[in-house]
Amino acid sequence: MPKQLTLLPAKKVQQKIERMVHEIIENFYGEKELIIIGIKSMGSKLAERICRRLEELDHFSISYYDLEIVKDHPITNPIKISPIPSSLAGKRVLLIDDVLNSGRTMIYACNFILKEPVKSLTTLCLVDRIHRRFPIKADIVGISLSTTIQEHVIVDLHKGREAIYLK
Repeated sequence: MPKQLTLLPAKKVQQKIERMVHEIIENFYGEKELIIIGIKSMGSKLAERICRRLEELDHFSISYYDLEIVKDHPITNPIKISPIPSSLAGKRVLLIDDVLNSGRTMIYACNFILKEPVKSLTTLCLVDRIHRRFPIKADIVGISLSTTIQEHVIVDLHKGREAIYLK
């Protein structure tokens, strides 16, 4: 079994998240309301953490939602959002995932969100692997990595053992 390499230890992961939170505050300066959608499962954990920190630092009214998408079969399996929002129309939306690899998950999630006339859609990921097969990018990125397709990035956001690994 291949050994995993620690790319970022807990302190560095926390610093990346904190920097992204401040970038969100800058990008959404003057907004009163922000919709945050986390892609399950690790994207949701990251999004919840970002929401908590934003609430501590700024005066956004934040509405949070989980987006569940079957990453290997996004067309044949319905995308689910919970709780079901009354409307995203006219709102600024921040879509969050832990790792952006081929872009498939993020682009299908964006397509789902853009079925309503949102005011804007911003994407965020903790790790951008830059292996695009779909025309999408993250607007806010924690770390960009040049990896091989065979390598696997593991994000652990459990309290006390946060880290990003390469396997």
